[in-house]
Amino acid sequence: MRVLRRRRGTRRHRAAGTPGIAGPPRAARVLLGCLPGVAAVVALVLCAHGVERAAETSGRTATHRPAATPYAAPRPPIVPRSQWLGDAARKQPRPRYDDRVAAVFVHHTDSPNGYDCADAPRILRDLYTGQTGTRDWDDIGYNFVVDRCGTVYEGRAGGVERAVTGAHTQGFNHGTTGIAALGTFTAGMPVPRAMTHAIAALSAWKLGLTGTDPRASVRLVSSNGLSRYAAGTTAELPALAGHNDGYMTSCPGAALHARLPEIRRLAARLQGRPTGPQEGHSRRAGSSDPGALRSPAQAADRRWGP
Repeated sequence: MRVLRRRRGTRRHRAAGTPGIAGPPRAARVLLGCLPGVAAVVALVLCAHGVERAAETSGRTATHRPAATPYAAPRPPIVPRSQWLGDAARKQPRPRYDDRVAAVFVHHTDSPNGYDCADAPRILRDLYTGQTGTRDWDDIGYNFVVDRCGTVYEGRAGGVERAVTGAHTQGFNHGTTGIAALGTFTAGMPVPRAMTHAIAALSAWKLGLTGTDPRASVRLVSSNGLSRYAAGTTAELPALAGHNDGYMTSCPGAALHARLPEIRRLAARLQGRPTGPQEGHSRRAGSSDPGALRSPAQAADRRWGP
């Protein structure tokens, strides 16, 4: 019997020439073999791009965040001016800014005390109208106002976190924040505990942004001879001062001024500072760099209120 034998290479040839049965063609196998390397290259490119974008984003974020200080206090809730002022806002120049807040001046608004706290926005609008109308100021002078229930309101425009130049005390509007207690606090008048606590919390936060101890003394340069100090004079003042510490006035009233030591101590505790006679004492506001707080006398200071 004759046996038929296949020639060598027939099966291999047919398998190679029949894709989907025994395997893909050679070109496809080469391409598939290259895919892992291509994928690795693409992954490396995407990874490098992602790292670069992350670094850029981190850099941008760091640019806008103020440096943390060891005695920073949390920001208290603040009602934005848009909520109490609304359509009553008049056209005004752009806000002016200083490089930092070195001190806080406490005021009272010299208005009635027996108000309902729900009426505080209306009272603020009246204050704004009086200062921008009758007195012809460009905005309300105080950076913040605190009512008898402890609610903090944004006053002067420009941003609560920024060092907005206020119009609250002649000679020392630069590098300071003005906090006004809504009411009249002359001798014998009760000062609500909620109000003093809110003033302390607000002061602790604003001064904490520059690492200033609320119990410290600071050096400020007077920009206006209508203050207690001649223009250009360096005055040593409390970091948390009363209006009458820098200007000839009875503001913030004898009753509120008598509470300032207590407010300073509370603000220091809110910053996390040790208790006692000014442990962690800071003279940061002016003694380390008094030139940074020096501002020339400006005509605007003379119409920007006391």
